Amino acid sequence: MRLMIRFFLWLILLSFSIAVISETNPYELYASLSSRIISAESPSFASEPVQEFNQAEVLSSLQHRVEKDPDDYEAALLHGLVQFKLGNLQGAITELEILAKRAPNFHLVHLMLGDLYQARLKPVATVGASAQLMKLSDDKRLSFLRKESDARLNAFIDTLPRNRLPRSLLHLDPSIGSAILVDKSSHRLYLYRWDESRARPHLVRNFYVSTGKLEGNKQISGDLKTPEGVYFITRHIPDAQLPEEYGIGAFPMNYPNELDRRLGKTGYGIWLHGTERQFYSRPPLDSEGCVVLPNIDLTMVEEYLQPGRTPIIVAEKIEWLDEQQWSGLHDGIMQAIEKWRKDWESGDVERYLANYADDFWSKKENLASWQKRKRRISSSKKYQHVKVSELSLFAYPKEAAGGSDMVVANFEQRYESNNYQSVSRKRLYLTQNSGQWQVLYEGEQ
Repeated sequence: MRLMIRFFLWLILLSFSIAVISETNPYELYASLSSRIISAESPSFASEPVQEFNQAEVLSSLQHRVEKDPDDYEAALLHGLVQFKLGNLQGAITELEILAKRAPNFHLVHLMLGDLYQARLKPVATVGASAQLMKLSDDKRLSFLRKESDARLNAFIDTLPRNRLPRSLLHLDPSIGSAILVDKSSHRLYLYRWDESRARPHLVRNFYVSTGKLEGNKQISGDLKTPEGVYFITRHIPDAQLPEEYGIGAFPMNYPNELDRRLGKTGYGIWLHGTERQFYSRPPLDSEGCVVLPNIDLTMVEEYLQPGRTPIIVAEKIEWLDEQQWSGLHDGIMQAIEKWRKDWESGDVERYLANYADDFWSKKENLASWQKRKRRISSSKKYQHVKVSELSLFAYPKEAAGGSDMVVANFEQRYESNNYQSVSRKRLYLTQNSGQWQVLYEGEQ
């Protein structure tokens, strides 16, 4: 069924691509959302039974989104444009006029409405092609809106199969409850909650986002790129304390994280934040490195965020696994952490130290100094009890980890021995060497 929906939408894409293939702007190779969907004369398109079924499925999918969340303006926009494709011009105009009143700063809707009004008289060649809009809007702004329309439509076409799980989200402690994944390539933010009954992540919803003006992984301060890695929300900055450009709120991330600093990366002020109120949304590549949500979407997302605890995992392209692949990775890292814990409790210091990678580091130590200190401490121990609880596991994006397998583990550690007791919030970075997981970094959260 999903393949049929996908096939129908690709037919929509192809229906107008011939008319725009000669455009010189490389970002317009596939034209825009409206130029893909607004291809008025296709009487044979609705005559084939399979395609009629597909059309119904597409509309049903979008209608379900709108009914589930009336503030899902993206679904309302797509629903109106598919209505037009099916020959219901006035119905499409009515839907988008209602949407324009509800979201007056959603500039893409107004642009599409201009195209629909013009379509009453003649076919539309590209988004924003009406004479009035061409006079009122500069080419740069139109280009931005075309890119936004592409990002939104592509994300709808590439809806994830239900049996795929994100590699990055392996375990989430119930006290945290939710996690955010950002796919830079598709400009989507995925909001997940942890399903305790299934011990699996559950997708709540996904949203359109803007990222850094320049593509690639952030390296230095001011490079206008969005960093990739495993990060955590550190605090909430309310609307009243922010300049207008950050919208209704901001949630700073802990960039640079431990690995970033190890790699010599610089920069600061990477936030998840809202949008300036005169705009509903921003173009796909438009921030100085932050992840930017429309204000109406941030209002929903912020209910799930816990400063100091919620992870936000940013990747160029999220890797999706089937159940077997995901379970294999999950089980392997769980076993590695349990082995580390048991080896520490055993009192055999060499067995314990074998869990650490050759290039291990902590805030103030390398492997040699760590081994020396641990051997000295071990000599005074008669027993050691180590308890790990509130465990969360996040696989690092492979590209950001140099192509290697790396997992970040957060947990509460309770330690007790004959001469010392402590409770701490621990963070480990684990990497796989020759098929064995080893600790690459250890420190406080």
